[in-house]
Amino acid sequence: MVSDPRPASLKTVVQLRISLMEHTPTIWRRLLVPSGITLSKLHLMFQAAMGWENYHLHLFKIGEQSYGEPDEDFEEEDIDDADVRLCEVLRAPMRFTYQYDFGDDWQHEVVVESIDPVPLILKFGICLDGQRACPPEDCGGVNGFADFLEAVGDPDHEELGDYLTWVGRPFDPEAFSVAVVNAALQRVR
Repeated sequence: MVSDPRPASLKTVVQLRISLMEHTPTIWRRLLVPSGITLSKLHLMFQAAMGWENYHLHLFKIGEQSYGEPDEDFEEEDIDDADVRLCEVLRAPMRFTYQYDFGDDWQHEVVVESIDPVPLILKFGICLDGQRACPPEDCGGVNGFADFLEAVGDPDHEELGDYLTWVGRPFDPEAFSVAVVNAALQRVR
């Protein structure tokens, strides 16, 4: 019998729960992701799972260290997330933060629920569960999203037409589909 030459980190999966902070009711997703992916790929999986469109910078804060895309306008102490694998920085249980869009300042709490061995390599992230629609890009952070929700929840709101034209589609804040998120996760390369 030939031993498997792949590192053990490639044969484990991490179960994560990512939740948008400072918003009630909670917007969240539960994901299974391969532990051998880079943090930059995890960022793309979070984008797909939450419904963001990857227009802005992001930052992981794990322990005392920050990881993100190199950008001369921001912290030089940040480690390039393309150089760090998830299995190198995580343990279960633990929590860390994921920030997306430094202007709107979307803060997410990420809970590592488990790290489990699997007999086969998981190639894509998988969404197991979640609730509620993610805010549209560039809606102005938590306060702007509250204004947006007020307008789309009131058919007589004077700004409803403007908001719907801006977002380009009807918006149901309770909408969530595991199938839609899994289809988006399969497009992450």
